[in-house]
Amino acid sequence: MTGPGRLDGRLVALGITGSIAAFKAVDLLRLFRAEGADVVVLMTPSATRFVAPLTLAALSRRPVDADVLDLLPDGRIGHVITADAADVVVVAPATAHWLGAMAHGLAADVVTATCLATSAPVVVAPAMDGDMYAHPATQANVRILRDAFGYRIVEPETGGLASGQVGVGRLAALERIVDAAVEAVGARPIRKPDPADRPPRLPDAENFGRDADDLAGRHVVVTAGGTAEPIDPVRFIGNRSTGTMGVALCEAARDRGARVTLVAGMLAVAIPDGVAVVRAETASAMEAALAALVETPTGRAGFDALVMAAAVADFRPAAPADRKIARTDAGLTLELVPNPDVLAGLSRRVGGLDATGAPAGRPILPRPVLVGFAAETGGLDRVAAKLRAKRVDLLVANDVAEPGSGFGTSTNRVTLFAADGGVDALPLLPKRSVADRILDRVVTLLDARDAPVQTGATVTPGRTTP
Repeated sequence: MTGPGRLDGRLVALGITGSIAAFKAVDLLRLFRAEGADVVVLMTPSATRFVAPLTLAALSRRPVDADVLDLLPDGRIGHVITADAADVVVVAPATAHWLGAMAHGLAADVVTATCLATSAPVVVAPAMDGDMYAHPATQANVRILRDAFGYRIVEPETGGLASGQVGVGRLAALERIVDAAVEAVGARPIRKPDPADRPPRLPDAENFGRDADDLAGRHVVVTAGGTAEPIDPVRFIGNRSTGTMGVALCEAARDRGARVTLVAGMLAVAIPDGVAVVRAETASAMEAALAALVETPTGRAGFDALVMAAAVADFRPAAPADRKIARTDAGLTLELVPNPDVLAGLSRRVGGLDATGAPAGRPILPRPVLVGFAAETGGLDRVAAKLRAKRVDLLVANDVAEPGSGFGTSTNRVTLFAADGGVDALPLLPKRSVADRILDRVVTLLDARDAPVQTGATVTPGRTTP
């Protein structure tokens, strides 16, 4: 598994050559994005016959460089700029022809030219027929790249090949290639952090590296705002949540192609266009709304992902008055009782568990991705325990006492705690940028959930069982 965020701020030059395995480069690009990398794609002419440059440009948000003679719009030489700016060059898949050309410095394509011009580490993942890879000429070229040039070779694996044979030549698992790139970069400083020193981005640069439709066909439910627990018909117990973070999540999911349902508590911001709205201004109403959404009448999951950004009150008055309580000089004492943990309860229902965590029924499938929020003060020491107790895939935690982070601000500084143990502390970012970082994780988890379907496996995020 990859550890998201390991390439934050890095520029990865992804070189694709003319192998049938070139189609896997699309998923490899997605994995680099999930690691936080900025990606520029380089292609040999034959690679463009296996996968469309337009697809890779849409995913990378940068023009694809496929002609060694092409210039950038500002007149700069594309492969030279990439060579100077890239933190790592990854060639995957690398054909036998490309290995031979690179080993002997024949810069007839943009991938070879970039490797010749760069001082960045280079990772090479060969893919070809087994007999071709075993040939002494190919093995000699691999040795030159590894031993003379210092390139990291991600050896191909044994498996079914395009020829119909089984042998060593299948492109390595994409996670291995990503891991090799991370190891190659190590602790080196970012070479060219200034965007002006990198290849140009396509329009809509603030969302570069994201597929505009990577949530198309998905149903994403977002809860937002605070809850208002009534004391009487006039007064209530509430909190400082404005719903800004939840609304940013709705906008980001909508813009990435999702069908979005907003379960709205008390909001101080406008509801975005293009989303369905369910009003739920108390904890019990929010619990009921989510219970109605989580499962269809046929027993399937009612949504693909839930992002629980609402600030649900922990307590409510035990006995709300049905009339306005009159003011008295004697004061007022309220008895409070705990509200249910809405997200933990929903997670148990999804997993078919009872209150103790024991199996108690049929799980809801395909299992939705569940994301929670934890607003803390004075540190995040309790978050890991909350993650386990709620049984969610991702818990987004922040210290709301920190300036610029928390309720009523346009920015947020969050730390993402994943069920697989990963922890990723993000810098202070606009809430829309935070929303996209969270949805990047949701996309990765959904892709992992759905990937084994064609093989007959069953999967929950982070766990696959044949």
